[in-house]
Amino acid sequence: MSAFPDAVHSAWHMVALSRQVLPGKTLPAVLMDTPLALFRDGSGQVGALVDRCPHRNFPLSLGKVRQGAIECPYHGWRFAADGTCVDVPGCQLAPGDGQRLAASALRVAERHGAVFVALSPHAPAEPWLPPDFGNPALDHFWWQQGTWAGRAFDAIENVMDPFHTGHLHHGFIRRHDRRHDVQLVVQSHGDSLAMTIHQSAPDHGLMSRFLERERTHSVSTYYPPTTVQARWEGERRLTLCVTAIFTPATAGSFTPFARFSTPKGLAPAWLKQAAIRLFLDPVVAQDRRALEQQHGVMQHFGHPRFATGPGDLLGDRLHRLWKGERLPPGSDDPVPARL
Repeated sequence: MSAFPDAVHSAWHMVALSRQVLPGKTLPAVLMDTPLALFRDGSGQVGALVDRCPHRNFPLSLGKVRQGAIECPYHGWRFAADGTCVDVPGCQLAPGDGQRLAASALRVAERHGAVFVALSPHAPAEPWLPPDFGNPALDHFWWQQGTWAGRAFDAIENVMDPFHTGHLHHGFIRRHDRRHDVQLVVQSHGDSLAMTIHQSAPDHGLMSRFLERERTHSVSTYYPPTTVQARWEGERRLTLCVTAIFTPATAGSFTPFARFSTPKGLAPAWLKQAAIRLFLDPVVAQDRRALEQQHGVMQHFGHPRFATGPGDLLGDRLHRLWKGERLPPGSDDPVPARL
């Protein structure tokens, strides 16, 4: 039995950056406890095979790519991107052997520098992409920092929660000793959930002080099963958009991918990227440690036990979306808070 809801198992998931899948080489990945071997075929298209040679169960990801097919290092069997066995060294393949001896191939889509894989035949024909993911009017860059300990769902809940930022990220995002009066509004769109923070000025953390000139509101939206998009906006335009994708690797680990999008302007893209990385690097490290420590406590006690406080405005709605439920559309009443 899968550790993940059917809605998660039957979705497309980002498993790598395009630049990580190099010609002639294999790239291992793990998606919902399924090991993968990624590679580029002779035409440059990405292929994804279950990381198991059907001959003697050797990991294909340890092999090389020869003539556009992945070669198992144990006996040299080679497999095309569709899984077909194209060569058994020292032997001649009979008609039908290519399919009879095939490796397990998965559907792959490469979009805007990202590689998506579908494990389930019930996944949609194409991966869904959030707003502005490929908007040519914006500068974009990817940031990926390996696989983290913890549950993908807890990482989603973390980025949708504004109240931890003044403590865990004190000084970088917000300050717990200099809070803003804000209005929080939660809106359900049926298949997604958004929290808008209305405030009259940027936060007091270093990142906002150096990178933002104005802010009227920010919106964080959960697009199930694994995507959260946060948008910071002023009166005139978007300041920053961050799309975070939390790919479940195992029941206790996940691989986060972040895509940063900023309006084109006088500052070159490389300078904006360097500035964002400078300020966010310690924030990412703090979140990584917190999620690992949280998961360690839950493992020790055998299961999560969460108390719901006055700042937990989303209730169980994130988890219901994660499981594939739809929410009644509508908007909550504004909630005053200090962030």
